[in-house]
Amino acid sequence: MEIPSVVIVLGGVVVGLGAALTGLGGGFLMVPFLLFLGFTAQKAVGTSFLGIVLISLSALVAQNKLAHVDYKVGLLLGVGGIVGAQIGTHLLEHVSTDQFKNIFAMMLMVLSVYLLVKT
Repeated sequence: MEIPSVVIVLGGVVVGLGAALTGLGGGFLMVPFLLFLGFTAQKAVGTSFLGIVLISLSALVAQNKLAHVDYKVGLLLGVGGIVGAQIGTHLLEHVSTDQFKNIFAMMLMVLSVYLLVKT
């Protein structure tokens, strides 16, 4: 099934807004969107990273103009993230799409409860 480009672009707009407002990188919205479109878990995660790179670069430019970027902390987080991303990619190969959906939903619920309780 061919997905209309306009649907994907509009989904990207929603993800970009969500990423800019929350700082979560957009994956929390992009991955479920891609799963909804019929992607496997592995393809959804991999594809979302390309979109996230573009969204993140754009957001970085905008946030930098507002002097909202701590480069030292961001680079250190990035180094740790590179290691984690390599490990996570290999682990994801052993998870079915259905299992992934459950894990992803649980992570979002835990994060949501944490944010609700923390405020």
